[in-house]
Amino acid sequence: MKRGFLIFSILTGLLLAYASYAALEVAPTERTMGDVQRIFYYHVPSAWTAFLLFFINFVASIQYLARAKSSAQTATKWVFIAIGVICAIASFLPPVQQELSSIGMRPSALATTVLMLPVFYLLLGRCFPGERLDILAVTSAEVGVVFCTVVLVTGPLWARPVWGIWWAPGDIRLTSTLVLWLIYVSYLLLRRFSNSAQTQKLAAALAVSGALDVPLVYFSIWFFRTQHPQPVIGGNGSIDPRMMNILLLNWLAFLCFAFLVCWSRFRLEMLKREVEEAYAMQSLGEPVSAGPSMPLKRERT
Repeated sequence: MKRGFLIFSILTGLLLAYASYAALEVAPTERTMGDVQRIFYYHVPSAWTAFLLFFINFVASIQYLARAKSSAQTATKWVFIAIGVICAIASFLPPVQQELSSIGMRPSALATTVLMLPVFYLLLGRCFPGERLDILAVTSAEVGVVFCTVVLVTGPLWARPVWGIWWAPGDIRLTSTLVLWLIYVSYLLLRRFSNSAQTQKLAAALAVSGALDVPLVYFSIWFFRTQHPQPVIGGNGSIDPRMMNILLLNWLAFLCFAFLVCWSRFRLEMLKREVEEAYAMQSLGEPVSAGPSMPLKRERT
């Protein structure tokens, strides 16, 4: 495990270095904005990574809430399957195809995406049983907030020389992104400072409701008039293929880095809970058995 973590860390570092070089030196200079547009290669991948992490938190929180009853688990599983199948079929209906073509999206792409939802839901439940779901939820939220913070910092840095202002009050894309960040910061504060027995369930419920803001953030520039630029990927937008390749390269690098941080944070949270459980059992006078990742300390004589 340690060797795998080390190897993946080295590969991620090399990928991040090359992606940064490509963004700053290889990518063509945008004719209107100039070099300031290169923030694009950090701003957009950070947003996509944050959305993915918040989605993982959303699914893990739903499964954590549903695991209290077997009937709820079964119902939730079939709800996800039904949503995936119904949305995939609906993607090929003529009215839906017209709407998708207006925003530059193919029905097959949407159908594939929605069919992955139940698959992802089932895999997540199988790979992270029991309390691991809650650990995954808090881990993905923490790392997601970091990437969302990068989005909120790089956005004004890009906007100031282009728009002439740091922030556009009332802009739906900017406001909804800030609200999303505040929701998940509130989630983390609840997890950190609440000692109630219901804290985990309350936090999971907050995460489920907060994740509903993600579609609003993503689709706001399609359906509302905003100061934020219109999409250059889909939605009748255009982007230089060289820029697109470097954008995807940076996103891959950010995903690898996010996975690395989540991996480390997940293991740390597991160790923390094992230690807390051991101290709780010791305070009750029960014998403590060593877990797979926590050797017992020798008693002092």
